[in-house]
Amino acid sequence: MIYRGHVKDGVIVLDENGRLPEGAAVDVSLAAEEHGDGRQVESLYDRLKDVVGAAKGLPPDLAKNHDHYLHGRQKP
Repeated sequence: MIYRGHVKDGVIVLDENGRLPEGAAVDVSLAAEEHGDGRQVESLYDRLKDVVGAAKGLPPDLAKNHDHYLHGRQKP
């Protein structure tokens, strides 16, 4: 079942008399990608698109072996 609500002073408040059993486990996700004042939240891609692909000459295995390149650890 899905309960709708909003955040007020940092606390999630359920709309329309939504009552859950005390101690109930819940999952929380944002229903809308906007700030409380209605401004749209930019995706991570939108925030970083100007630097995507900007790094040149990096080793092809950097993602797998970043600890080796940053801290000198042995490659697995």
